[in-house]
Amino acid sequence: MLDIRLIREKPDFVRERLATRGSGDEAKIDELLRLDSDRRKSETDLQRSQSERNRLSKEIGARRSRKEPSEELEAEVRKIGEQIAGLTQRTQALDEEQRSVLLEIPNLPHESVPEGKDPSANTIVREWGNRPELAGKALDHVALGTKLNLFDLDWAAKLSGSGFICFTGAGARLERALVNFMLDLHTREHGYFEVSPPSLVRRDCMIGTSQLPKLESDMYAIDTDPIPGLLFLVPTAEVPLTNLHREEILSVGDLPKKFTAYTPCFRREAGAAGRDTRGIIRVHQFDKVELVKIVAPETSYQELESLTADAERVLQLLGLHYRVVELCTGDLGFASAKTYDVEVWSPGQNAFLEVSSCSNVEDFQARRMQLRFKGRDGKTRLCHTLNGSGLALPRLFAALIETYQQPDGSIRVPEKLQPYFGASKISG
Repeated sequence: MLDIRLIREKPDFVRERLATRGSGDEAKIDELLRLDSDRRKSETDLQRSQSERNRLSKEIGARRSRKEPSEELEAEVRKIGEQIAGLTQRTQALDEEQRSVLLEIPNLPHESVPEGKDPSANTIVREWGNRPELAGKALDHVALGTKLNLFDLDWAAKLSGSGFICFTGAGARLERALVNFMLDLHTREHGYFEVSPPSLVRRDCMIGTSQLPKLESDMYAIDTDPIPGLLFLVPTAEVPLTNLHREEILSVGDLPKKFTAYTPCFRREAGAAGRDTRGIIRVHQFDKVELVKIVAPETSYQELESLTADAERVLQLLGLHYRVVELCTGDLGFASAKTYDVEVWSPGQNAFLEVSSCSNVEDFQARRMQLRFKGRDGKTRLCHTLNGSGLALPRLFAALIETYQQPDGSIRVPEKLQPYFGASKISG
């Protein structure tokens, strides 16, 4: 959520930065400023009425102590009380309406982010490794997975419908090996603290990390009746990890906080009909290892670089060709100020596939969840939060089996993964 003080003091700057997204959200600033003005006036009127009631109440007490009549003042106090009730209701309504509009406005792109309307304006920052040279025509992950019985999409459809995966046999073991490999890497070498969070979170957690209200149609909501409230299946472990310290004041000495978690992730993908629907590239439920940082504002962009490097390290150790892409303003996620996508090469798709999106959200989420820290000067400020996949399955799975397919039909297991998988190759 943006700072209302920034919008109030620099409305043109906010409009200009929002306009670079191309989403039209800058048009909401005028409405927001009107609501802010009305709310502040209502608050002033409320405070004035409360002060007047207090003054008259003291006068009534003084008159009673002198045994003087006070009926007129008492009638005036009752009248002011009715006004206060109305002003209180109006102020609360305006405050809720203003917050509702604020929650619909995305983050401001950082000034270093390249401007553009769509992914065609994204910038390739670097590439690592070389595209694999495969003997003969490369099979895609669907053909490989079917041939080696690594997953069964028919079983998944029987259980859950389209857009789900059922890993089987060596495929299930390979996925488990990848998860354990990534968690060990991030905890032992990169210094992250592992958490195994619930897969259901409260609405205020989803609001805190900005999935709600903007992206609610893409989320899976669970009716908890007769328990009051609504729970959501996590779309990413970013939600529970970032909310661990919501409504807390941390010490600057405790920063940075670095968390990692493996969770299943659930997304309706309502706006993705017809895109990447074959195989396991785009699904409603997938496994992912997530990375989250809670940091001081002064170091957040340095932390973004190291977060991205941590995600890249997974692909380097697995020997997979990849590139890092900086997203333009028009391709940024709702909460992001700056994002790097890490994309692995898929020989079967003959394309790069996103396996991590590493973002600095600055204080956008922290303001929503009142996540703060006390600096060495004793002042309390909002933290900055960052998140990225480290990495996402099953696209990593697909790229790996396509890259390491062998002429004899087997799949070579990367050396770093062999201790986790328990073998050097997968064969029928």
